[in-house]
Amino acid sequence: MQQVGIGIIGCGNISGAYLKALQHFPILKVCGIADLNASLAEARAAEFGVPARTIDELHADPEVAIIVNLTIPKAHVEVGLKALAAGKHVYSEKPLGVTFAEGKRLVEAAKSLNLRVGSAPDTFLGGAHQTARGLIDQGVIGQPIGGTAYFMCPGHERWHPNPDFYYEAGGGPMLDMGPYYITDLVNLFGPVEKVAGFATKVRDIRKIGSEPRRGETIPVHVPTHVAGLMSFANGAVVQISMSFDVAAHWHKPLEVYGTDGTLIVPDPNHFGGDVFVLPLTGEAQGKPVTLPYADGNWRSLGVADMAHAILSDRPHRANGDLALHVLDVMEAFQTASDRGETVTITTSVERPAPLEQSLIDGLIGR
Repeated sequence: MQQVGIGIIGCGNISGAYLKALQHFPILKVCGIADLNASLAEARAAEFGVPARTIDELHADPEVAIIVNLTIPKAHVEVGLKALAAGKHVYSEKPLGVTFAEGKRLVEAAKSLNLRVGSAPDTFLGGAHQTARGLIDQGVIGQPIGGTAYFMCPGHERWHPNPDFYYEAGGGPMLDMGPYYITDLVNLFGPVEKVAGFATKVRDIRKIGSEPRRGETIPVHVPTHVAGLMSFANGAVVQISMSFDVAAHWHKPLEVYGTDGTLIVPDPNHFGGDVFVLPLTGEAQGKPVTLPYADGNWRSLGVADMAHAILSDRPHRANGDLALHVLDVMEAFQTASDRGETVTITTSVERPAPLEQSLIDGLIGR
């Protein structure tokens, strides 16, 4: 099958998940991986049997069509702009940028150059979330009227070896975890129109609980508990809470309420999970997840879809406009908190197309 060459920039914690999943998408050819820390790139290259390159070499390689940007959030736009200037399409880890203005700059630069921007998360393409979308579109729960979205934990410094960036500009629970939840909700409902919310910070210092830096303290520069409401264009209103301050809770990650029932959607940070419908009468009904990409960590599915879209000249699903809209929504929570008022979202976006079987066959080479 025809392949699309990719170059990976950034060899931190998330790169391993991408490199594992990439092996299952023959449409993608890894032409090399690079990092400002050359030893990191060499270690990943040896682990996965791919070439270690410099960033300049990836930019200059005519076989590389897409730069997969896995750097830390505050570097996403700078690295992306340089890749665009080199004539490459860009697929970025989330968030698209640390501010809406930054993200907009990247998306507009790509459009001016007739290049594409893609962005994580792509978990909404997973079988469980595509199943949930199908149930909504089939009217199983009636007209959607609202929902809840919860990610709450004590903080990533418990497990991450270098958690500093989670508490710097571009970090915090909303920009870190919000993309999974809000992207999936846009997949389920469509675009957000208005946001109200509050953002707080309860501690100025965090203590690392993981090796190799256990016991070190790091400063906190961003809100660590964000709660609010999103009003969607379809009329649904969703409560959301993203927090690095909550010791424990019993909330489901995502619940969607309709006039005829409730849909329980699994963790949007994963591709799979159990999908349930709670009807007006009767017990919870487990819904079979028969669609693919529900049985593992398929990070890079969005890259594969982007590559297929380039070859077939169609829109890709985890696209820059979607990521920019989500960034617009996430930033609006801080604006709403600062101003004490409801914020109207300046962007809109179409729901990404469902993942149909013909595309799945193309991605895996059937």
